[in-house]
Amino acid sequence: MHPTSDHLTYCKLAAVTMIWGGTFVAGRYLADHIDPLLAASLRFILASLALLLFMALARIRLVRPTGRQLRQLALLGFFGIFFYNLCFFYGLHYINASRASLIVALNPAVIGLASSLLFKEQLGRARIIGIALCLGGAATVIVSRNPQLLQGAPDHGLGDLLILGCVLGWGIYSLYSRELNASLGPLQTVTWSVLLGAAMLAAATAFMGGFTLQAVSRIDLPQALSLGYLGVLGSALAYIGYYDGIRRIGATRSGVFIALNPLTAVICGALLLGEPLSAPMLMGGAVILWGIYLCNKPLAPARVMGI
Repeated sequence: MHPTSDHLTYCKLAAVTMIWGGTFVAGRYLADHIDPLLAASLRFILASLALLLFMALARIRLVRPTGRQLRQLALLGFFGIFFYNLCFFYGLHYINASRASLIVALNPAVIGLASSLLFKEQLGRARIIGIALCLGGAATVIVSRNPQLLQGAPDHGLGDLLILGCVLGWGIYSLYSRELNASLGPLQTVTWSVLLGAAMLAAATAFMGGFTLQAVSRIDLPQALSLGYLGVLGSALAYIGYYDGIRRIGATRSGVFIALNPLTAVICGALLLGEPLSAPMLMGGAVILWGIYLCNKPLAPARVMGI
């Protein structure tokens, strides 16, 4: 791949993580007001509608997958949409957004290790150091922003376990998209996985009795805007950008950008809410950027892309 194309991919992934930086805040807000299962269902119903509308406006036909592809897409829909979002919304019901983002910062390490074990991707010393720097930088940003978040509480254990489920679900969603990304492309892969995941969430919500007219009618404007942000920007748009990054530079090199989530959350808090920026936060941000640079320093495509 041409270096300029790689640089464009890095910019897209950075934009994706900026969007995702706000999803924890929106999700935490919704967790206090809407049933987690209903919130997850509405998020991906909105994401499904946004994706289908975009394809209709762009005159892109939704392809019909083969039986094997459909099974693979159902696996992505289950782990990346259904399982991830149950863990996400229920986890944020027990712990705050900062603590959750600290746990999710484990994603680059999990994706890198799994890529090495499952697909024999050669990490190399620079990438291992880069992943470690991303983890350390993210931890520095988050803990300096909220030093009390490491203090335990009776329900923190359950919340931590649920957010760890997000890490597991996202790792599977990232790694097992390789073949589908190559054959269907990022847009078709994301659209089908979101449609199937949304159907699973809606079915589970209806089965649990959460999909009622009364529950939906109680959603006010701020909650609706939070759902719109999560569904349209945080899901439909961001998922396409992330999958396109995986297709172009691989899961490990794309995954390290997730470490930018806490940094963008801190910057947004400073710009929009007047929250203070401390020296440790800025230092942690610099460490994250250095780690991402080390992981992506070789501008040639990842050696084991399989595409």
